[in-house]
Amino acid sequence: MLERRPSHDDLIDHLVRSTSLQRGEAARVILDVLAYFDESTEDFVRRRHRELQSGGAVNAEIFERIAAELPHRAVAPPELSLRQLRRIVYG
Repeated sequence: MLERRPSHDDLIDHLVRSTSLQRGEAARVILDVLAYFDESTEDFVRRRHRELQSGGAVNAEIFERIAAELPHRAVAPPELSLRQLRRIVYG
């Protein structure tokens, strides 16, 4: 009987061959990347708002920057207005 391997094992093997990463490290990198791209639009907006705010940016700058970043996500959400972005963060 054939052993079933998770679908990302081929990618792990590729990273091990093509980088200096060990198998466990490669698996963690892949899981981190997958988690990053699995983040919902709302979670992304809230996370980026916190990050930019902690870096000293003010809301006017923050929401403009988030609006500019959203179309470059792996699966871009529909365009959101600055008001919609604020509502995600503040309800």
